[in-house]
Amino acid sequence: MMRKPPTRSERAQLELFYATSSDPAPRDAQDLMAYPFFSLSKKHRIRPIDYAVADVVVRVEAVPEHGMATIWDADILIWAASHLVEARDAGLRTSRLMAATPYEILTFIGRGVGSRDYQRLKAALDRLQSTTVATTIRQPASGRRHRFSWINEWVERTDHLGRPAGIELIVPDWFYNAVLDDALILTIDTAYFSLTGGFDRWLYRVVRKHGGRQRDGWRFEFRHLYLKSGSLSPFKRFAFELRDIVRRQPLPGYILSIEVEINGKTLLAFEPAPCGQTVDGLVPLGTRPIVPLGTGVSCYQEPKPVLTPESKTENSALNLESNPESNSCRARATVENRADGSADDNETTHDSARRPSASKSNGRPAGSGTGAKR
Repeated sequence: MMRKPPTRSERAQLELFYATSSDPAPRDAQDLMAYPFFSLSKKHRIRPIDYAVADVVVRVEAVPEHGMATIWDADILIWAASHLVEARDAGLRTSRLMAATPYEILTFIGRGVGSRDYQRLKAALDRLQSTTVATTIRQPASGRRHRFSWINEWVERTDHLGRPAGIELIVPDWFYNAVLDDALILTIDTAYFSLTGGFDRWLYRVVRKHGGRQRDGWRFEFRHLYLKSGSLSPFKRFAFELRDIVRRQPLPGYILSIEVEINGKTLLAFEPAPCGQTVDGLVPLGTRPIVPLGTGVSCYQEPKPVLTPESKTENSALNLESNPESNSCRARATVENRADGSADDNETTHDSARRPSASKSNGRPAGSGTGAKR
């Protein structure tokens, strides 16, 4: 009887790709930016994420031992995507089997390099490996799901003397294929790694994905954003966090504002900042409202009334390339059906398809005084 040859492990079949020690531009996968794949809290989360709008289904599950991968753990995937794209653009061969030192990963994502940081990195790798995802995104057949973990496996490397020599990890083919497709990768601001809040980080990725560099920006209704976040917070708390972010203006490169439509729907609006930075909430005394010819665009804006009638009489074109999921009629209907009909502030769930709004505010309820739209 012939003995069946032993099956080679996945690691043995892949060519090792060593991430360069250079500093490539940070890049993120659009699918990870647009949908709820990660916990927004550092607390141990076990409850799954379930998201289903139109044809897009995402289910994320965690194990009790490690908990769900967080949005801070996703920095490792940003590191991986950045180095894979940089190597591909340089004409180098890439692989799902990646190697680097903890120091290289930690410095790239803006973390410390102490012993506690190394332990936290290992804990993040454990969460990424043990968290499982099932999704219909980028599947050829309707309703078909692809199930994977963010990291198939990881191992600590040692040299011939047994001394630590770095880390090897294998990213899933679902992620790898998205990274090597130009249309599915976006460059993000390095200041993203300085954002400390989970809501701030999540919202920046949503804004960068959907708003991009469009002059007129983009808009989302609060309830739709709530579904896209996968947050465990009650909606009232979620809406409070959004308004606080608008007040603080922490997102690099974007201006946030709140708009209230004539029918009472509340939207978060965002657009690129004039000079590529966030707008300072404080306008220095004596700031000139008119910038002299030849002077760079100012990042300061003079205060405007909270209630500002819109002069626009027709809707702008839909951003179908940036946001096909949110612009589909079926997607809107699905979100509306899932929304709580008794929502506060009459915030019904669907994406605003660039509708004119009745009023704008800077994180304050309508009629609460005056402030700047930042």
